[in-house]
Amino acid sequence: MKKSYHLATYKKIRIIALPAMIGFLFNTLFNVVDNFFAGQIGTDAISGMTLAFPVFMLLLSLASGMGNGLNALAAIAIGEKDSLKFHKLFKNSLFIALIFSVIIPFIAPNLAEWVFNLQGASDQAIHYGLRYISIVMIGFFFFILNFTFNGILYAQGDTKPFRNFLIVASILNVILNPLLIHGFLFIPGLDTMGIALATIIVQALGSIYLYYEVNQSSWGSFSKSFKERIEIPSIKALLHQGIPSSLNIATIALGIFVINYYVQLYGGNTTLAAYGIAIRIEQLALVPTLGINVAVVTLVGQSFGAKNINKIFKIWMRATIFGLSIMIAGLIIVFPFAPYFISFFDQNPDVIESGTRYLRIEAIAFLSYVILNISISMLQGIKKPMFALWIGIYRQLLPIVLFYFLGTTLSMGIDGVWWGIVIINWTAVIITLFYSMVTLSNVRNEYNS
Repeated sequence: MKKSYHLATYKKIRIIALPAMIGFLFNTLFNVVDNFFAGQIGTDAISGMTLAFPVFMLLLSLASGMGNGLNALAAIAIGEKDSLKFHKLFKNSLFIALIFSVIIPFIAPNLAEWVFNLQGASDQAIHYGLRYISIVMIGFFFFILNFTFNGILYAQGDTKPFRNFLIVASILNVILNPLLIHGFLFIPGLDTMGIALATIIVQALGSIYLYYEVNQSSWGSFSKSFKERIEIPSIKALLHQGIPSSLNIATIALGIFVINYYVQLYGGNTTLAAYGIAIRIEQLALVPTLGINVAVVTLVGQSFGAKNINKIFKIWMRATIFGLSIMIAGLIIVFPFAPYFISFFDQNPDVIESGTRYLRIEAIAFLSYVILNISISMLQGIKKPMFALWIGIYRQLLPIVLFYFLGTTLSMGIDGVWWGIVIINWTAVIITLFYSMVTLSNVRNEYNS
């Protein structure tokens, strides 16, 4: 019986995680394609895209974080079988999405230019980066709308629609990128601005498709949701759950900014381009675990709503073992073939050498990402989102001191940055596992008392 239960848990995780994995794979390929076509423009364009990545991550963190928060709360409502609460959350999440989509285009442009200049990059790289991010900001509405729709679908354990959208989006991106970068018919060549415009077009098409899928789902109903009121309690609950998740992802953007600064300091523009390529490859290796994160939030949230605390621990453990086994297989591929992956994007020997060294050192940190992300997803599912923010601050602010210590004080240069990332992530794992065990024990005691 016990073995059968364990197999059933793995099956539930796979059913939700597998479509999400495929979707995240194509989402990462989407970004890889952007880098590939940026490489056709030149190394400065890749550097510009790398500079823009932290700002893009800040925007994405807000949209993704609110979607994650909605996913957790809506899953809990499903576990409680509370349809009224579910539709109140949906209505108020759409309102929040609208507000943010109006505010962001007004405040983000100045932030982007300031961040680019602060990183000390070349004028040409800044030029390409600003042209890219300026268009992305205009289309932010479609990003946050899609994550909101997806939060409703994920809460129901339905990860297939977002997967379908991302597959089609990746195909369209391959078609649109060269057309908009180089120009066709009456449209002039738009270089990195064309890359951004292609992204916005496919996001807009995705909003139409996901709207349809939400309305066809068993719980999602726009007619029921629109009847509910915009209310402070639901907005507060969504912000309380979503903002820590957003800030956690935002700290990643801050961390990338810090890394960019030190990479530029120790390695120059070529190493910055190599890092921009390498993190795309790293994201591909981590894709399978992202799908597992979605499954954990959904299944843990539903179990928490149903007050089944013992099941939460088992989901957490099974998901972690599942994720680690997949990541080990990914490491076997990445480590030996790293130079070939880098050379696909840029034939510059210095770029290939720098990117390969990064990937082979960071391979040591890959397993830490699995443990961290799955544990944080479990905590989000039990309405404990704040830890993600605190551990995110630890992981992204400690580099300011550690990178300087390793790179300058110990004269390790760029290697000090790469090894610093490894040290920070594994110490974060130790802290996260301890906190997660204590928190689950406290939750179990609260329900038993």
